[in-house]
Amino acid sequence: MDVPLEPALSVPHVWIDSPGRLAGRPLEEWNAAYAKVESYFHALRVRNKMLLGELVLRVMDRARQRAPAEPDRSVTEIAAEEMDRLVTEWFAQLLEKLPTGADQMLSTRGRLALLLADMPGKWQDQFLRPAPWPEEFVRSMREAYLQAGPDFQISKMAPRPLDLGPIATLTLFSRLPYIRMIAIWMVFGLLLVAIFLLTHWSH
Repeated sequence: MDVPLEPALSVPHVWIDSPGRLAGRPLEEWNAAYAKVESYFHALRVRNKMLLGELVLRVMDRARQRAPAEPDRSVTEIAAEEMDRLVTEWFAQLLEKLPTGADQMLSTRGRLALLLADMPGKWQDQFLRPAPWPEEFVRSMREAYLQAGPDFQISKMAPRPLDLGPIATLTLFSRLPYIRMIAIWMVFGLLLVAIFLLTHWSH
């Protein structure tokens, strides 16, 4: 019995709109954006290949929908925004926090909470999943979010002069033999000049 190939080859989304282009952009741009999003999820220690691929494609699909309307912006920039928006919206639902300008640290504290709650080790399959979530996971994330602290700040360090300490003194002493040698040769050279002048002056 012949099996039709068309249903088997059909996919939910037809991404490629022309040879070498997707949503009006070259595939190279999409490859760069894909790598950027994948690296972000790697940084959150998402190691499961199937889950990682699903999450990246979800972000890229959101970027694909926006790309035609924003031709002046790079695909990587759009994808990065959609990635942060997706993660922040998920944190807001899970942690019951509003993702507004009043809480700009939601994304940062949420990512820290993921590590404190050991999401990579215990709850990787729950990351970016819609509700409902396991009660233990919700409790762990909310407790970890509180541990992250509302006053989390990025510290700034002013540059200070580099103090080499004893090393600077040792460096000076290490140069003394060369200085002594140069002085001896200078004296020797002056002596030769003096002898030359005296012998020729007498004549």
